[in-house]
Amino acid sequence: MRNAFYAAAIAAVGFTTSALAQDITVGVSWSNFQEERWKTDEAAIQAALDAAGAEYVSADAQSSSAKQLSDIESLIAQGVDALIILAQDTQAIGPAVQAAADEGIPVIAYDRLIEDPRAFYLTFDNVEVGRMQARAVLEAAPEGNYVMIKGSPTDPNADFLRGGQQEVLQEAIDSGAITIVGEAYTDGWLPANAQRNMEQILTAQDNNVDAVVASNDGTAGGAVAALTAQGMEGAVPVSGQDGDYAALNRIALGTQTVSVWKDARQLGREAGEIAVALAGGDPVSSIDGAQGYTSPGGVEMNAKFLEPVPITRDNLTVVTEAGWITEEALCQGVENGPSPCE
Repeated sequence: MRNAFYAAAIAAVGFTTSALAQDITVGVSWSNFQEERWKTDEAAIQAALDAAGAEYVSADAQSSSAKQLSDIESLIAQGVDALIILAQDTQAIGPAVQAAADEGIPVIAYDRLIEDPRAFYLTFDNVEVGRMQARAVLEAAPEGNYVMIKGSPTDPNADFLRGGQQEVLQEAIDSGAITIVGEAYTDGWLPANAQRNMEQILTAQDNNVDAVVASNDGTAGGAVAALTAQGMEGAVPVSGQDGDYAALNRIALGTQTVSVWKDARQLGREAGEIAVALAGGDPVSSIDGAQGYTSPGGVEMNAKFLEPVPITRDNLTVVTEAGWITEEALCQGVENGPSPCE
């Protein structure tokens, strides 16, 4: 049913290259399949390729940058015509991009920046995601002690998010209204690492924490677990992103404040379409919404940025009406909650 939905959506916007895509194979290198959302991204990519008549092949690097390089070598050897790469370590991925370039294979840096002018960067506006997270938490806790649970140190998105968060919080920091009492990267974005970081900060602060700006829903889940162990769940606002089912349920329950929803169905569909277009020889200038982008390292690239949506208790119906999550999953264990969980 989900694939049929994607195919219908693509057909509705007039995907014109299907007749040319019969002999195109697109390879996707996933950093890992740990996050719930990557399965949704994969389904969307596959559906877009199916609609275009292109073939999908993939590999899971299992959080190993060395395995990812080997995976991409294998995908190139299989004769792929385009590569979509979710980089495990954006610094280590360079040789893979070079290998693809040597074979004339276009590369899409999927949701994580690869600072190489030959890679097309497709993502959501991650700086704005950070701003949205901080705005929601600051509204809930305009004063007090803040903890910043960041993403993986090998993922540039972690710093993009942190930069957006700081933009929003800076005025309150300068005025003394809030104080950042703890800050930590989360290796691999793993919830267990986020929980451990949060536990250590709570111990150091004798539980005197008023807000947590966590950078995704996995790290938010780790932070909430640490807070729950101290009986503080629901009393401390917590941010996240991705629209994970568990996080949306936490919002309905009142233990998470916001999840910035980046519709992975849209991102995956776009990646599939762009991969087929570039593999077929279309110029980057033909990609709707493509723009010039200067990376933090000063690399001039081509990119496309999609718009995220912050989901709070006030607008949970947005995700149910979009078919992202069922009311049953959203409202599990919720009594007298926000719409649609009344």
